[in-house]
Amino acid sequence: MFAAIATPKGLDAWWTMHSSGAAQTDAVWQLGFGPEYNWHATITICEPNRAIEWTLTDAMEDWLQTRVGFRLAEAEGVTTVEFYHRGWAEPSKHFCISSYCWATYLRLLKRYVERGEVVSYTARDEA
Repeated sequence: MFAAIATPKGLDAWWTMHSSGAAQTDAVWQLGFGPEYNWHATITICEPNRAIEWTLTDAMEDWLQTRVGFRLAEAEGVTTVEFYHRGWAEPSKHFCISSYCWATYLRLLKRYVERGEVVSYTARDEA
């Protein structure tokens, strides 16, 4: 599960068009969502197989300094995933759109982890 949320190969399977970075605290990541959306984030929490968090440092204005993260807990062979996107300055139209998009992306993450299914970036709106 951790590889799906903490490696470029994992993120590119369900969230980004292309990404690069290392799963370590203070690492700078490139998060690509197309030509006009080449964002950057710094890992602020990295606990292998337990948690990862990025702070967005170069993104759309209302995403700047927000934190996207996951916490994992395993019990009896089942992994529970807690997702968050915190630090929004205020609820906005883009906050609402992002909430909807996260629901879609998290569904794709589940399909990737459980079935190995990779949906191409351009087909994700219909997946």
